Amino acid sequence: MPTTFLTKEGYSKLADELEYLRTTKRLEVANRLHEAMEGGELIENAEYEAAKNEQAFVEGRIQELEMILASARVIDEKSKKEKGDLVQVGSTVTIKEDGGSSEKYTIVGVAEANPREGKISNESPIGKAILNHRAGEEVNVEAPGGTFKVKIVKLD
Repeated sequence: MPTTFLTKEGYSKLADELEYLRTTKRLEVANRLHEAMEGGELIENAEYEAAKNEQAFVEGRIQELEMILASARVIDEKSKKEKGDLVQVGSTVTIKEDGGSSEKYTIVGVAEANPREGKISNESPIGKAILNHRAGEEVNVEAPGGTFKVKIVKLD
């Protein structure tokens, strides 16, 4: 099972989601199924089908979260400081593309990635390209749309 990198915040968020799904959501879905079964013919009962689909989704997400958390490696602030001036998982960087404006991102593992929140995966084209580089360096980013350069402006 591959290692999943998570920040402490990300690990906590996924653990909370898992707990919610195991306790609250499972019970809600079970109650919905029970009510739908009492609603008559199961073959023609759309509510029953919807509840079964939701149950499958919830159980699938529970399994996914269990696997992520079992293989998780929480990013240690101490080791991050030891590598200090190198971009790594957990680093917050400001980058600038030629002719573009500056963009600030935190490098996180795949399970936590959310570009809208400024969190990009260490496996994304930009994340992969800037890992183990320093502020001031220019790096080539190999993206599906072609190669482009970004400059690492600042490393927080």
